[in-house]
Amino acid sequence: MIADVFRGRLWAPVGVLASLTYFLHQRRAALAELRGADGQHPVDRSRLELKMVQVVFRHGARSPLKPLPQEEQVEWNTRLLEVPPQTQLDCTVTNLAGGPKPHSPFDSQYCKTVLKGGMFAGQLTNVGMCQMFALGERLRKNYVEDVPFLSPTFNPQEVFVRSSNMCRNLESTRCLLAGLFQRQKEGPVIIHTDEASSEVLYPNYQNCWSLRERTRGRRWAASLQPGISEDLKKVKEGMDIGSSDEVDFLILFDNVAAEQAHGLLSSPMLKRFARLIEQRAVDTALYVQSGDRESLQMAVGPLLHLLESNLLKVTDPATPPGQARKLYLYSAHDVTLIPLLTALGIFDHKWPPFAVDVTLELYQHQESKEWFVQLYYHGEEQVPRGCPGQLCPLDEFLNTMSVYTLNPEKYHSLCSQAQATEPEMESD
Repeated sequence: MIADVFRGRLWAPVGVLASLTYFLHQRRAALAELRGADGQHPVDRSRLELKMVQVVFRHGARSPLKPLPQEEQVEWNTRLLEVPPQTQLDCTVTNLAGGPKPHSPFDSQYCKTVLKGGMFAGQLTNVGMCQMFALGERLRKNYVEDVPFLSPTFNPQEVFVRSSNMCRNLESTRCLLAGLFQRQKEGPVIIHTDEASSEVLYPNYQNCWSLRERTRGRRWAASLQPGISEDLKKVKEGMDIGSSDEVDFLILFDNVAAEQAHGLLSSPMLKRFARLIEQRAVDTALYVQSGDRESLQMAVGPLLHLLESNLLKVTDPATPPGQARKLYLYSAHDVTLIPLLTALGIFDHKWPPFAVDVTLELYQHQESKEWFVQLYYHGEEQVPRGCPGQLCPLDEFLNTMSVYTLNPEKYHSLCSQAQATEPEMESD
């Protein structure tokens, strides 16, 4: 799909059309919502009872993963690592079975890159910590203050927390919990994580052979596509970056986003080209992702299966009391959110910012006992793919998502298939 767009320098108008199509879809669905799911009988929202909330979020602002090859470098001073007192909270990190925290090969790799000023690549800063604390406070307002759904203090019987095994994500999760529960807890705060080889909170190129092969070389190939190629040459020349330097729009935008979040500036040209760099970074990510069904399945199918399993656990009358939690928190990455938003049909062709969240609420009608879901992105109501309105019948939502959802058996089967062709996008 996306390859056709790259045949000419038509991406800017196509991007506008894509944004317009997205807006019209949301508008039509909002009007359908007013008429009700069957076109006649609107749902009485006052009779809906909130049963569960799931939140998938990106970590907070961090240092760049790879500095640009320029003389002028931003100083990433270690003072940016000072922890704001309000974000402190005692947490324990375990593996999924409750055992010791696994080794993190990503963090070991990031520590090898020392930036000007003394910070390592990819470190969460106090700016990012405050962003996550603010997200936690927003969730507290929504689910503790405005609606008395969660206990005002952390209760391990109500909340399940899982994070990818990277320091910035684990710290982001701690800060979110500190904001959500104002550092108050009734029991131990456990953050669960998994081995890098089997993690499903980001597209796992190490574990999924077919996904690795499908994307091999596509990041490099994206920089050669018409439109992207010319824009990349213009930006690199404007910033005095040599044409032989291995810098693409993903590296450029990674530095733009990190610098902007902290009010830093390495190059006036980087600021001048910021919007172009972001759009072309999105174009590059979508090209790498391919956009076909199987690629999306392998990228986020296991995560969608987790979300689906949690929904079904709550709706199953046979589920023993206490087995289903009220709140599930998943700390992920931008490379998680782009395919997730694409699968949900709500990707707006803008790069997911630091500390952004996708929130899925589950409701039950008190009289009819019907189940509904409500989806939010960055705090704004969304209409998922295949749904008649913002309030979506659960069976319709699950039916649409089943196209991309993969249980562990299907995931491993698909990932082991001998596919053809082609380094992956780095987890942010």
